[in-house]
Amino acid sequence: MTSIALRAFISLTTQAAHTRDISRSLPTWLSRCRYGTKASQGENPLSDAKTKPKSATPLRRSASASLPIRANPTPTRGEIQPIFTISTAERYILSRLRSHPELPSRSQALHEAWWVPKWGAEGKEGEVFVFANGTVVCWGLGESAANHFVKEVIYRAPGIEVAPLNEPETEELDFVIDPIELSGAQTRLQGDLILLGQTGTLDEPDLLPKSWPPMALPQETLLARYAFSQALSRSTALSALEASFDSYLTSMALLPHALAETGKPSMSRTQLIKKLGELMKFRQQLNLSRENFSEVPDFYWAEPELERYFTSLSNALEVKARTSSLNDKITYISDIQSMLRQLLTESSTHSMELIIIALIAVEVVIALIRDGPELWHMAFGGDEEDKEHGHGHSVEFKPS
Repeated sequence: MTSIALRAFISLTTQAAHTRDISRSLPTWLSRCRYGTKASQGENPLSDAKTKPKSATPLRRSASASLPIRANPTPTRGEIQPIFTISTAERYILSRLRSHPELPSRSQALHEAWWVPKWGAEGKEGEVFVFANGTVVCWGLGESAANHFVKEVIYRAPGIEVAPLNEPETEELDFVIDPIELSGAQTRLQGDLILLGQTGTLDEPDLLPKSWPPMALPQETLLARYAFSQALSRSTALSALEASFDSYLTSMALLPHALAETGKPSMSRTQLIKKLGELMKFRQQLNLSRENFSEVPDFYWAEPELERYFTSLSNALEVKARTSSLNDKITYISDIQSMLRQLLTESSTHSMELIIIALIAVEVVIALIRDGPELWHMAFGGDEEDKEHGHGHSVEFKPS
């Protein structure tokens, strides 16, 4: 059983590195919808970084469904624009964005995000949603403009980042605006393209802002963009967690090899407990944080159409499946480490038993050296004295 577990652990630790090697070899045309790590460069981890393509997902496999829209422009349909998402920390404190000098005065809280309705150079403005799970979703802004927002706003807001990532995680998608869809179709995800078209009437109009600021994108699809953004932000935050777990597996890669070759782990019991604590932290982030990855936010319960937007993109990005897979890996590695910790405990107990036996033996030797003559005298000294007393005297018999 132990050898099977170790072989599986070796497979997990090598799979992460193998996946990274495969992602580097993918052709550039697969980067339409992608995620990857941003190389850290001194104080600016976004500089000179290249986005790596993501592994195959239903979104990528269904990318051909967007070809009719991409290849057949219509008079009412706008240009295809990017949606760029960046995750730089485990969590943001959104209140730090209030009165930020680099943000427009009309930027405001919108449900579980901070909404910037207009950002960018004149004529190239886009829209930005900043979510508390440490992600920034930019509509209509390319990679360079999105990175500029992060540098000018996020990195200059004191205390906004909680547990910054070593390497920012990114994800990219496309969208197009067509307010008068000739086919009568609604706002939807089609392949790897979001089409912002007609939207239904909200059951709760109070969900919209009370006053409308100047906006870069249409008012009618604001909450649709919010729903798609929240799904995309979850996927990017999950990608960051997956990347961190891959790094964790890499740090543990030598452990099974050391066990196989020497029969002893290459870590102390304290180090293994620390690694087990890191696993517990991964599970807490995955399942117990406020922004978990498996449940639909309460916001969508009263708005089925918005929930449909959210779930369609979440399902396309396999958020639930990836969450379940990561949970299974964490559980398995936790069991392996618990077994190793038990082995170390048994080894420590055996060593303590040997030490106790040695101490008892030393105590016995010391007692013999100190009290040996007296014990010998007590055991055999009396008989010898009686014998000596009997040999030196004659017995007289008196006649009666």
